[in-house]
Order: sequence, then C-alpha cells, then structure tokens
Amino acid sequence: MNEELATRIGSAAREARTQLGLTQAEVAEKLGLAHMVYSRLERGKMLPSVQTLLRMCAVLRISSDELLGLSDAEEGTKSGKGERGQGGAPRLRQLTGLARKMDEDQLDALVKVAQVLLR
Repeated sequence: MNEELATRIGSAAREARTQLGLTQAEVAEKLGLAHMVYSRLERGKMLPSVQTLLRMCAVLRISSDELLGLSDAEEGTKSGKGERGQGGAPRLRQLTGLARKMDEDQLDALVKVAQVLLR
C-alpha cells in the first residue's frame, strides 16, 4: 500500500466531509461502507477501491484530482470572488451541505438573507 497516497486521500476526504457538515457515519452510509472502514480510509490506514473512490467523489462533492492531491489546493480561490473552481469553494460546499438539512421555511430565510447580503 502506498501510505503517502492513503494519507493524502484520507486528509482530503476528511476536509471535504467536515466542510459539508457531515459525520463519518453519514458518509459511510452514503458510500455503502461500514463506519469503521470509512474511518480507516480517512485515517490513511487503507486505500479505497476505484469504485469507492468514485463514490467518495460524488458523496463528498470533490473532484478526483482534489481527492488524489493532484490539483492545486488554491485553485478554487485563485479565480476571484465571482468564480468558483470545478470542485467548488470549500465554504460554498459547507453552505450547500447545511442548506440540504434545512426545511422549507429555513431555506426561504437563507435565500432572503443571501439576497440582502448581495445588495
């Protein structure tokens, strides 16, 4: 096993998961993995299969390049305020994750706050 690659994937997965506001158990369930297996992936103690890696990208809303450490970490912030990198800005992913947990009234309030902030 390539320990450096396992650590890189685990760190990127942990960062993406926390920015989405998800727990390890929630991600493990979405991936169809046991919680302990996903925990080992995040700690860099094992490498995911290609199938699991692809599912991780979808669930964590992160590109495979970011997950594998092949993209520039600052790519999403280099483009400026109005533009986002392919994987999306970390804070935007976090906001999206939180918004998915809201009911309709909370979501309406969030939209109104965003509209006021953009004035």
